[in-house]
Amino acid sequence: MIVIHHNPDCGTSRNVLEIIRKSGTEPVVIDYLSEGWTRPQLLALFAAAGLTPRQALRETKSPAEELGLLKDGVDDDTILNAMLEHPVLVNRPIVASPKGVRLCRPSETVLPLLDRLPPGPLYKEDGQMIISENGEIVD
Repeated sequence: MIVIHHNPDCGTSRNVLEIIRKSGTEPVVIDYLSEGWTRPQLLALFAAAGLTPRQALRETKSPAEELGLLKDGVDDDTILNAMLEHPVLVNRPIVASPKGVRLCRPSETVLPLLDRLPPGPLYKEDGQMIISENGEIVD
């Protein structure tokens, strides 16, 4: 089973969801903007992905700067509390599979989490090829 913490308005998140589906797996899709986060959920995801709250903080297209979260010295607990109040502060998409948990930016970082690669050619929304016609990952 694969779980994607997804924002349908995010191109990277849409790319990752499409890659997972084209690999032959229908993931559990969690729209975290509407469902929100819990503290234990975020702590578990971050620990599994090897991220700190600061590393998982979405700095652009979010209220991070307005909330003062980008300043030096802001501790992880403050960032975590802000993420609980403003779910958009969590960078996305975060994907969990039996092979691990990862913040999948850029989109192709999801590939090691899959049991099989999608058939090629496969392109991102912006037209960049990520899997060739021969089924090889394009660097």
